[in-house]
Amino acid sequence: MSTIERPTAVEPRTLPVPALLALATAVFVTALTETLPAGVLPAMSADLGVSESAMGQSVTVYAIGTAATAIPLTSATAGWRRKRLLVAAMAGFAVANTVTALSGQYALTMAARFAAGVAAGLAWALLAGFARRLAPRHLQGKAIAIVMTGIPVALSLGVPAGTFLGRVLGWWVVFLLMTALAVIVVGWIAATVADAPGQRAEGRTPVLRALSVPGVVPVLFVTLVLVLAHTVLYAYVAPFLDGVGMGGSTDVVLLVFGAASLLSIWITGAWINRRLRALTIAAVLLVAVAAAALALLSGSPAVVCAAAALWGLGWGGAPTLLQTAAGQAGGEQADAVQAMLVTLWNAAMAAGGVVGGILLDRYGAGSFPWTVLALLLPVLAVVTAARTHGFPARRG
Repeated sequence: MSTIERPTAVEPRTLPVPALLALATAVFVTALTETLPAGVLPAMSADLGVSESAMGQSVTVYAIGTAATAIPLTSATAGWRRKRLLVAAMAGFAVANTVTALSGQYALTMAARFAAGVAAGLAWALLAGFARRLAPRHLQGKAIAIVMTGIPVALSLGVPAGTFLGRVLGWWVVFLLMTALAVIVVGWIAATVADAPGQRAEGRTPVLRALSVPGVVPVLFVTLVLVLAHTVLYAYVAPFLDGVGMGGSTDVVLLVFGAASLLSIWITGAWINRRLRALTIAAVLLVAVAAAALALLSGSPAVVCAAAALWGLGWGGAPTLLQTAAGQAGGEQADAVQAMLVTLWNAAMAAGGVVGGILLDRYGAGSFPWTVLALLLPVLAVVTAARTHGFPARRG
């Protein structure tokens, strides 16, 4: 085991809840900031003097910043002490977010969004590893589940709240609030999260060499295709609902999805250490059933809401399942695998927006559920086949 994975002291016996909540808040603020422009797009585009489609690329450029730099930055900073690196990443995120709030120029805003994505990508490559190191072995899955709660909370509650505040106070005020929260997180991490050393130079291996570790490639493949399938539908859920006569119920459907996602997080945290494989298979099947319902029975509002609940139940725990599977498969190369997972995750989000747009233009919103089903077939096949490494039937 390399230095980066070795506990700095006696392994803890209980979960350090304050530290894990600090990490969860870091996940929340970075996940929310990525998608926040979608809720305040008209105001941002009007103030910066560009079209809404041009302003919408502020979400894409954030994802590109994360995807393009997570692996090289993780490799370049492998020798840094982990806590110092995480604090530096969140501080850089706060600075970039402040520039976004105060900028009056489109080019500067896009540069700031790219920089925020870079900082967020570096932080994301560290967060799951921190959660694992802070917890005893039998509670590592629950620790990651607590940290990853920040994602569904950001999507189900944060984005609607940010949209409302942006309409009442101004979009730039919301971004400044995100900066303030990031600064609080920096202090919270400094006060509660235990430090860990970086990797010794002689113990480092190239990040991409982790691909040779058994189980890593299946986990990364599942991450890429599952996130792509989810994003194709989630990014265009409003036009899909509009196409089935439920355009005025988008907020209700997303609320159902978000509530089910939170329940999924709780279930995943309770069972992940004993049932990672079963939970992953169940997650894929639940999303598939939801997609099938939306494809065949979307004329019924009740069915659409039920499908949203199944979708949330399947998707909510997915970040925790994939982060945990990556960490277990990676072993000594866990941080390198996490960096690749972050890269593929954000690449899939960016690709989902592009693919969804093409599908919408050429085939209409009704093609989204069928596309999701087609993408989930290889995902299910790979999870099922990776029973020895990646998604093992029995933990080693």
